[in-house]
Amino acid sequence: MNVLTIKNNCNNEIVIKKSKFITYLYKVNCIEEIKDILYETKKEFKDATHICYAYILDDIYKSNDDNEPSGTAGMPMLDTLLKNNLNKVLAITIRYFGGIKLGTGGLVRAYSKGAKECLKKTDIIEVIDNIKIIVTFDIDKLKLANLLLKDCKIISQVFGDKITFEVLLSKKEKDKVIETLIQNDFKIEM
Repeated sequence: MNVLTIKNNCNNEIVIKKSKFITYLYKVNCIEEIKDILYETKKEFKDATHICYAYILDDIYKSNDDNEPSGTAGMPMLDTLLKNNLNKVLAITIRYFGGIKLGTGGLVRAYSKGAKECLKKTDIIEVIDNIKIIVTFDIDKLKLANLLLKDCKIISQVFGDKITFEVLLSKKEKDKVIETLIQNDFKIEM
């Protein structure tokens, strides 16, 4: 089965019995990024009644109800992510209580609906895991290196006695690119 994620971050707002539920979905790559997003969200929405979240990051699954009744907020969002086979996604729902209690079933439906409606606002795409390689070569091969790596993501370039490029390759293109570089006498490290 292919691993899926969202193409773009998105948000959605629904109102149920005067309570406002603002849901955000973020494409994430590491725990530090999740912590930063949660910190900024709590800072921005400090007047919210609840800020609940769920995420899936590779083999890490987590949900938080932020003082809503246990299992009524974070778990329904996590369940939505799981049912859509998503990975590398953080769902956050900010709730402003409207004065009418929804009950546990109503909360589960509200938090699920927020995440489902938000998913409708973005495309679901396949996760492409990248591999970083380091390519080292002499200055006279710079033009050739740029030509061979034109469709790759070059994340850094260091110019010295030798030139070093750090390059991200998808697993699909890795073998072909590396083979071409080696045939042209480039030094490759993985």
